[in-house]
Amino acid sequence: MKDGKHITMGIESSCDETAIAVLADGREILSNVISSQIEIHKAYGGVVPEIASRHHLNNIPFVFQQALAGAGVSLSDIDEIGVTAGPGLAGALLMGTAFAKAVSAASGVPLVGVHHIQAHIMANIIEHPQLEPPFLSLVVSGGHTHLIEVLGWNEFKILGATRDDAVGEAYDKVARVIGLGYPGGPKVDALAKEGDPHAIEFKRVYLEKDSLDFSFSGTKTGVINYLHSAEQRGEIVKPADVAASFQQAVIEVIVNKAVRAAKQCGYCELALAGGVACNSELRKQLGEALAKEGIGLYMPSPILCTDNGAMVAAAAYKKALEGHFATHHLDVYPGLNIESQLYKLDL
Repeated sequence: MKDGKHITMGIESSCDETAIAVLADGREILSNVISSQIEIHKAYGGVVPEIASRHHLNNIPFVFQQALAGAGVSLSDIDEIGVTAGPGLAGALLMGTAFAKAVSAASGVPLVGVHHIQAHIMANIIEHPQLEPPFLSLVVSGGHTHLIEVLGWNEFKILGATRDDAVGEAYDKVARVIGLGYPGGPKVDALAKEGDPHAIEFKRVYLEKDSLDFSFSGTKTGVINYLHSAEQRGEIVKPADVAASFQQAVIEVIVNKAVRAAKQCGYCELALAGGVACNSELRKQLGEALAKEGIGLYMPSPILCTDNGAMVAAAAYKKALEGHFATHHLDVYPGLNIESQLYKLDL
């Protein structure tokens, strides 16, 4: 507690960002420090888990000190430390949780285990204090594509999820075959602005009737096959048209299913979350489609869409208010399901 405000620290290390933030009263960002490894992993075309873990180990003490200094607080002012315990890369998660447990044990500050997807959803409440459960959330990132009912701040129901590639993963793979490099999402989005989204009609995969699950593997494979066929025939390919057409095929499915889920469940609010929530065309088309149905759309600023400590702190604050604290036996859960295993993080 500092100046009458409840202070929460959030630590995020589930993939390749070492991020620590400090929030006041669960919403006011006092500091939000992110050390990205994008330049390191570019050479490999994607995140190498062992390298990511090693850099988390090197970066986290420095990021920790920066977060405290930037917030103008000391460790004694912190009311709880939240840390992402899953899902994510096992080694990367271990670096964050080991550090959080060590700081908690040494200082006596309570520890809170946080679910990564829950944290992404909570990014919305930092900038949109009017948002309250129940509402629908669309989580789109490199590792996840979910439609989730947020029944309470710590209670969730999955309505739909990807059966193969997550949308961000599909973007990365398409970017690689086009020759754009890593990370693929922002590069495909930028190039698509120069292309015709209807130049190539790639497959839209809707699965079974009324299914809210996603599948992007077929669309991704369609892009690969198109490029191989064009190369064999000696045809000239316009990368911008490929990027725009792939993006349109993917976004049409996502928007269609999000709107259908909201109407089906009677929600008048939808919160977009995850790294792919930065995508300009997704934000535009989803906003337009929801507006036609009278459904409100909440989106975090781009800095809060990608992995960051502020979203973890926001989630930890909500868990702490309900008394969900972890012990120093807190483990990591690389495949943690937000429905069934969330409260294992209280062990």
